[in-house]
Amino acid sequence: MRCDSNVSLKPKGATEFGTRTETKNVNSLRSVEVAVRYEMRRQAAVLDAGGTVVLETRHFQEGDGTTTAGRPKETADDYRYFPDPDLGPVAPAAELVEELRGTIPELPWLRRARIQADWSLSDEVMRDLVNLGAIDAIIATVDAGATPDAARSWWGSFLPQQANTRGVELAALAISPAQVARVIALVDEGKLTSKLAQQVIVGVLDGEGEPDEVVAARGLEVVRDDGALQRAVDEALAANPDIVDKIKAGKVQAAGKIVGDVMKATRGQADAARVRELVLAACE
Repeated sequence: MRCDSNVSLKPKGATEFGTRTETKNVNSLRSVEVAVRYEMRRQAAVLDAGGTVVLETRHFQEGDGTTTAGRPKETADDYRYFPDPDLGPVAPAAELVEELRGTIPELPWLRRARIQADWSLSDEVMRDLVNLGAIDAIIATVDAGATPDAARSWWGSFLPQQANTRGVELAALAISPAQVARVIALVDEGKLTSKLAQQVIVGVLDGEGEPDEVVAARGLEVVRDDGALQRAVDEALAANPDIVDKIKAGKVQAAGKIVGDVMKATRGQADAARVRELVLAACE
């Protein structure tokens, strides 16, 4: 707290207050009370003795609760810090005002409120994204073609994990919003699973090139050849006859074990949903 306390007295029967003093930079409510009470008594003593109160600033002494003289003020104009004249009135044309208004960027808190409403985010989620410093990256990723949910998912979870692992700020990661949007597009197109997409992101962060180059170099694209998938399914079924019996008995949830084995055999590059269809079809 910083307070300048102004005190002036009006002798009994007078119609106007007398000369004031301004005690500068008092730093607590208690100190304001002490400073004002001291000035009231000091000024009263000066007036009772027939003296004149000097227009001045004063300094409060925390140690003994007194005030001491600071800078004298001859007139109210002496309170200026610089000898500049008053500014003349400014009355710009309405057209100029509107033109200038159009150049002002959206205020941060209004922008956040708009984004939160547009994306239907809860206060908690919005708070976390702001704290991560992810809002600008998410917006840029959406502008590059991704959906808000997908962009938020990557910039709000996996990418912050990578930033933490690499000891850098989220904004300093060696991946652009456009590159993240491309990875999201590859997932949407069915060319990558979410886990494969994570490997692509890591490859981009490690400097291996653009997302499509990482996919090609690492051989990460989802396997869509039904022939290759069927062979992997047949091998997994042959290795697990007990699981086959359970599936044929109606326990279709047991198919998860076969799907898992196929995904492992294909290094996670199989379409899990398609593998499940092939497993169930083979056990009919």
